[in-house]
Amino acid sequence: MTKKFLVLFIVVLIGSILLAACQAPSSGPPQPTVTVTTTSSYGLSPASVLGIQGDASTITSYPGIPWVRLAYQTCNSTGLSGQPLKNTIQAYHNQGMHVLLTYCQVSGSGLFNTQQLKDATQGGADAVQCGNEQMKQSATTTYIAPADFASFYDLCQKTVQNAHSGIPVILGALDPWVVPNDDAHLMQQVQYLDAMQSAMNSSVHPGGHWDWRSQILGLIDSWHNGYPDSSTNNLLQLYHFWSQQLNVPISSLGDHIWVIEGTGCVSGCGLNAGDARQAAISHILTLITDVRTTMKYHVPFFYFSGKDFYSQIGLIYGILDVNGHPKPIRQDLPMNARTLMLSCPSGNSVIADQEQLLAKLYSGCTPPANYASILAS
Repeated sequence: MTKKFLVLFIVVLIGSILLAACQAPSSGPPQPTVTVTTTSSYGLSPASVLGIQGDASTITSYPGIPWVRLAYQTCNSTGLSGQPLKNTIQAYHNQGMHVLLTYCQVSGSGLFNTQQLKDATQGGADAVQCGNEQMKQSATTTYIAPADFASFYDLCQKTVQNAHSGIPVILGALDPWVVPNDDAHLMQQVQYLDAMQSAMNSSVHPGGHWDWRSQILGLIDSWHNGYPDSSTNNLLQLYHFWSQQLNVPISSLGDHIWVIEGTGCVSGCGLNAGDARQAAISHILTLITDVRTTMKYHVPFFYFSGKDFYSQIGLIYGILDVNGHPKPIRQDLPMNARTLMLSCPSGNSVIADQEQLLAKLYSGCTPPANYASILAS
C-alpha cells in the first residue's frame, strides 16, 4: 500500500509541474489590448449611413435620404438645444430619417460644460460628432490644442455613451485639404492625432492604451471632384491617404471614417465663382462623383448642403434652393432643361431635380455612362 501511494504521489506531482509549466506566462511585459470600436460593431452598417446636412431654421423633407446632420447650439448659435432639439430630432425620426448631431467645441472653460453635453445627448440623436474642425486655426473655427481636445473628447464620448450605450461617436472633423498638394498639412493632422493620443494616455488616463486609430474620424472634403476633368477625385485620394494612416484596407475604411461634409469647392479652387454655368456643372458633377465613390467603398457620407445658403466664403450650393424648393439638375437652367435616365434596381427612372438625384443615387441607381457630357452640354 505504501509503494502504491508513493507511485501515485509521484505521478500527481509530475502532472502538477507540467501543468504549471504550460500555464506559465511568457517572458517580457504583457502586451496591451486595444479595443477597436467600429461602426459595424454597433449593429449599424457603414454603407447605410448616407445623408444630407440639415439646418436649424426649418424641418425640411428629404424623401429617400436616410440620414440628416444637424448642429447643436454650440455651432454658431443654431438654437438647437433643450426641447427644440428634441422636437427637431423627433420630427426627422417621424420622417424615417436618422440624425447625426454635431456638438462643436467652444473656447475657454465652456469646452467642458457638462450641462450642455448632457443636454445634447438627451436630444435623441442616432450618432454624435464630438467637435468640428478642431485642428483648424482660422477666424471661422475654434482651434483646440491636442491635450485639451483629448480631455474634451473623452468627456463628450463618455457623456454620449452613458446616455445611449453603443451609438457611434465621431472624433471631431479633419478640415479639408487636397491630395497631393497639401500632403504636408495632412501629415500635420496625423501629428495632431498622435499628440492627442499621447495626452490621453499620459494625463487623461495615465498608463492607458487609447489609440486614435480605434475611433471613428470625421472627414471633410471640399473640392470640385469630377470637374473639369472627370478623373479629378480628391475624395478618393483622401480615402487612400487615411487607409494608409489607419493601417486598414480601403474596403474597411467605413469602420473608421465618416465623411461629415462632402461638397464642391466654392473659394480658392481655381474656378470662376462668378460663372453660373461653370458653378452649376461643377456642383452637380461633384455630387455624383462623391456619392459614387463613397458607395463603392461603403464609407458613411453626408452631402453638404441640404439648402443653398450664404456664408462668409460665399454662396454654398445645396440640393434645394434657399427657400427649400427643388432645384433643377443644372441649377443655371430651367427645370427639365437637363434630365438623367438612371438605371435602378426597380427599373429606369428619369430624374430632373437634385434632391431626387441624390436620393436615387443613395438607393443604388446609376447614371448613364455619358452623364458628364449630358450635364456639361
